[in-house]
Amino acid sequence: MKKLRILALMHVDLVPPKDVTGFDLTTVSWRTEYDVVETLTALGHQVFPVGVHNDLGVIRDAIETLKPHIAFNLLEEFAGQPTYDQNVVSYLELLGLPYTGCNPRGMMLARDKGWTKKILSFHRIHVPDFLVVPIGRIVKRPKRLTFPLIVKSITEEASLGISQASIVEDDEKLQERVKFIHHSDSVGTSALVERYIEGRELYVGLLGNTRLQILPIWELLLENMPEDAKKIATARVKWSDKYQKKYRIRSQEAKRLSPELQQKIRNIAKRVYRHLALSGYARIDLRLDEKDQNKVFVLEANPNCQLALGEDLADSAERAGLPYKHLLQRILSLGLRFHAERVQR
Repeated sequence: MKKLRILALMHVDLVPPKDVTGFDLTTVSWRTEYDVVETLTALGHQVFPVGVHNDLGVIRDAIETLKPHIAFNLLEEFAGQPTYDQNVVSYLELLGLPYTGCNPRGMMLARDKGWTKKILSFHRIHVPDFLVVPIGRIVKRPKRLTFPLIVKSITEEASLGISQASIVEDDEKLQERVKFIHHSDSVGTSALVERYIEGRELYVGLLGNTRLQILPIWELLLENMPEDAKKIATARVKWSDKYQKKYRIRSQEAKRLSPELQQKIRNIAKRVYRHLALSGYARIDLRLDEKDQNKVFVLEANPNCQLALGEDLADSAERAGLPYKHLLQRILSLGLRFHAERVQR
């Protein structure tokens, strides 16, 4: 294995300290960045963490000084704008530096959940009925869009803005929740309104550029939540350790899926990855309809998904025989290969 000089790009506030004594490494905000840097270093690579906020010059200067072989991209925003992360990758392409994860086009298509659903619908992949409400517009709900509905940000990730109040049962609550998503003090984006699908929350991780490896199907288990709570991945479900422990929320390899259904889910995830022009690695989020166990709905695609040790992608890769250090090495190799293929065209 060739030892690489790696530029680890991350938000300036998430650069891990050199001395982590006294920190609980399972709860720190820079957990992913720490896991990636430490693991790559343990593999023998030279890793240079670079904090980025709103200045591309920081990246250019680091490239000129350190002469890296590749950038390991851990950025989820630029200048506080989640939709700008694709521009950083475009900049790396202009500079001719290979990078890990998804290409700019795939990031752009997957980031906008409205466009994602339009593209998938065109290709006859099931998505919940939906409506996009731009900032400043009022909701004009078509009759086909029946309650209950769930209201989300069209671009934000990590369940930002999603709570039990996101599920609405009438037009008055729908208007209120859309205003909440629109308001700059809460979320500040256009709103995605879609039919709420009662059922199982499934995740499928994929690795690859042209040839894909589909990881075991994973499931977020929410059966111990309060009876009056809808089983959705709210921000509290995803990020509150206290809430997770209280209601025994966990994820694991999905059980009770027939071989035929498993193959169907894998095929859907693969088609989504292809149609959205994704590369590197991603996680596809799906819902298995409680009323029709053979009906699978795609909720969204997450390029450059959560990569911390012990998270869904790492756990499913481990289950597939790809331990964490090998997962990161594979992601590096995919980034180098994607760049080489681009150069040869």
